[in-house]
Amino acid sequence: MHGILNLNKPAGMTSRDVVNIVQRLIRPVKTGHAGTLDPLATGVLVCPVGHGTKLIEYVQRLPKTYVATFLLGQQSDTEDIEGNVQTLVDPPQPTLAEIEAALPPFLGRISQVPPAFSALKVAGKRAYDLARQGKQVELAAREIEVYSLSILGYEYPELKLEIVCGSGTYVRSLGRDLARSLGTEAIMSALERTAIGDFRLENALNPTTDFDRETIERSLLPTVQAVQALPQVTAGQQDIVRLSQGKLISVECELPGSHSGPYEVAVLNGEGCLVAVVQPGKEGGWRSVKNFANDYL
Repeated sequence: MHGILNLNKPAGMTSRDVVNIVQRLIRPVKTGHAGTLDPLATGVLVCPVGHGTKLIEYVQRLPKTYVATFLLGQQSDTEDIEGNVQTLVDPPQPTLAEIEAALPPFLGRISQVPPAFSALKVAGKRAYDLARQGKQVELAAREIEVYSLSILGYEYPELKLEIVCGSGTYVRSLGRDLARSLGTEAIMSALERTAIGDFRLENALNPTTDFDRETIERSLLPTVQAVQALPQVTAGQQDIVRLSQGKLISVECELPGSHSGPYEVAVLNGEGCLVAVVQPGKEGGWRSVKNFANDYL
């Protein structure tokens, strides 16, 4: 049992709760998830199964689409409605035009300070554990990427945004910073992840309704979906044998001159199944970094 599950996480459940439901049904097959959603949030949670768990990093690199609702003129320690909420006294009420004008600086590669109530570690401890103990938590700013940011609706104090962003983005902190640029504060009242790459909400399964092992087996997407952002090449049987032996293969793929870091290519067999992920080797040729070739001999 190998593949990718596209699930719709309900509100009130942690991402781990959803994984546990899947795990109980498919044990001893491994599973996991790519991209944590807070209990408040709903929407797409990608759960790789079997060999798919070796490809989580590729799913995490895919752009994520969110619909987030914020309440202006309020603040909380968690930056959402689940924290200690305080209402500002006579805060400014920005117009729609002012909010639209404030969006451009939050596009592209920007710096973001994560929320104190987050799973990031400080001196080996989770930031949210320290924050709950009343300790001062100072997290360093990180670079994130926001691909698009648009207003879906606005009626003060409620602002609804659609956000397409890269991995590591804290949506509630994005709302916080946008509000502060307008001279006020904001907390997130709802969050729905509508897509991770081509894994979309309209195709996601509810893990709490008519969900069993048969449903999982029937709904598993091929592992190649996890590497949808990589260039793809098709290998012949001889190259698949070489991969199974840990040997280099020849790949006809032009390397972009401006690319930084390891360049990876997904190798498929004639039926479109993922055989390996390879990158250029020092000796010439391409070596595997993820290898499933033995499954196709």
